[in-house]
Amino acid sequence: MNFTYKEEAPQTGTYNLNGNLIGEKDGLPITESFAEKLEEGVRYFVINLEKLQHINSAGLGVLITLLTKARKNDGEVVLANPSSYIQNLLVITKLNSIFKIFDDTETALGTLQS
Repeated sequence: MNFTYKEEAPQTGTYNLNGNLIGEKDGLPITESFAEKLEEGVRYFVINLEKLQHINSAGLGVLITLLTKARKNDGEVVLANPSSYIQNLLVITKLNSIFKIFDDTETALGTLQS
């Protein structure tokens, strides 16, 4: 999996995921980057899933880890642009009750910045 990070506003950024998040090896780089951003003072994150093709239980664990780290630092993680496959997976696993999920990054950013 590849990802990019973009600072959107003070304390707010977006991770754009691309490819497959199907193991801890795939998740390690984003987890490390996320920890660095938290140390830099970023607290609010949008995880853009638009180009994420596949995710498995280990990948879902990575997302939960990011959410937990953010909340421990008085922050938040929201998800944006999930495909119907990923949206369905989030519903089946009931993670839709833990994560706020938005159809687009603009709306997601708007809720974090309000």
